[in-house]
Amino acid sequence: MEMSFQGSQGRAYLFNSVVNVGCGPAEERILLTGLHAVADIYCECCKTTLGWKYEHAFESSQKYKEGKYIIEMAHMIKENGWESPPKK
Repeated sequence: MEMSFQGSQGRAYLFNSVVNVGCGPAEERILLTGLHAVADIYCECCKTTLGWKYEHAFESSQKYKEGKYIIEMAHMIKENGWESPPKK
């Protein structure tokens, strides 16, 4: 099941795990769904901030996000799959 969220730069997606990312220090932020402790995540290669990791959700309805990652669509690149191939 695909879960779509609103990031600071538009559409974002929730992932159980990610690769090739670093994690900054956690801090409390008030997001659209309430207060969370989150840590920014960034590309290990270019150091661009990609989204955040949910460290702690203060509201019980948001606990399912703990330990998961948000990556904003604006920072995703998918080769060979997201765009239709050219017609021949």
